[in-house]
Amino acid sequence: MTKLSETDIHEFQQNGVIVLRGVFTEWIESLRKGVEHNMADPGEFSKNYTTEGDGGNFFGDYCNWARIPEYRSFFFDSPAGEMAAELMQSQTVRIFHEHVLVKEPGTSNPTPWHHDQPYYCVDGKQVVSFWIPLDTVPQATCPEFISGSHAWGKWFLPRKFSGVDYNYTEEWLEPIPDIENQREQYDIRSWDLEPGDAIAFHYLTVHGAPPNKSKKLRRRGFAARWLGDDTTYAQRSGDISPPFPGLEKRLKVGDPLDTDEFPQVWPRN
Repeated sequence: MTKLSETDIHEFQQNGVIVLRGVFTEWIESLRKGVEHNMADPGEFSKNYTTEGDGGNFFGDYCNWARIPEYRSFFFDSPAGEMAAELMQSQTVRIFHEHVLVKEPGTSNPTPWHHDQPYYCVDGKQVVSFWIPLDTVPQATCPEFISGSHAWGKWFLPRKFSGVDYNYTEEWLEPIPDIENQREQYDIRSWDLEPGDAIAFHYLTVHGAPPNKSKKLRRRGFAARWLGDDTTYAQRSGDISPPFPGLEKRLKVGDPLDTDEFPQVWPRN
């Protein structure tokens, strides 16, 4: 049984983002071990986003759950899949991928405002990510989310975390607004977080994150991303992230994402 209430589910559906307290406390030590393994042995898609000459370190990596036992165990053995089903109102849940972002103390790089789905090879509305802090995160360092932005009916042009636009040509993609200089116009949500808490958010919820200006606190975040009943394969005009090499040779636009890359975890077999 999960720890979600009807109020939680309604809030997620209405706002596109919700904070869940203490739902993964027993998984934190295992995920920390996995992240340290990941940083010591990065995957093929790992990146360091730290600007040359700046302090700290901003590490990112994804799509390592199959080779890092702690990640795999979280996906298959934790209650996260069932929770995702409840939030998405989906009968089935598949893994999309995990994404690890670590901002060490003194990292001056912000994460720019964006939403995730335009980067992905995924169409559909039954989608959710859990962002799980592995360290105490004060509100000043917490990722920020614009409540209700998943329902704006807009898709924004993907940008690299370096600030450069992706090479997409879809006419329906819009430049993202200058949110940082118009913050008062948006319902921006962030929280003080403890390890074991989680922020659940829709792939179209606009979000960003401030620098980690703390001199001693790490900000290790583990994101688990999930696919529900209505999700299908999509192609974009430019690079996708994650890339999933070779998937385009096996799937056509509109096909269900029932491939080995995206195994079903709920209901459990």
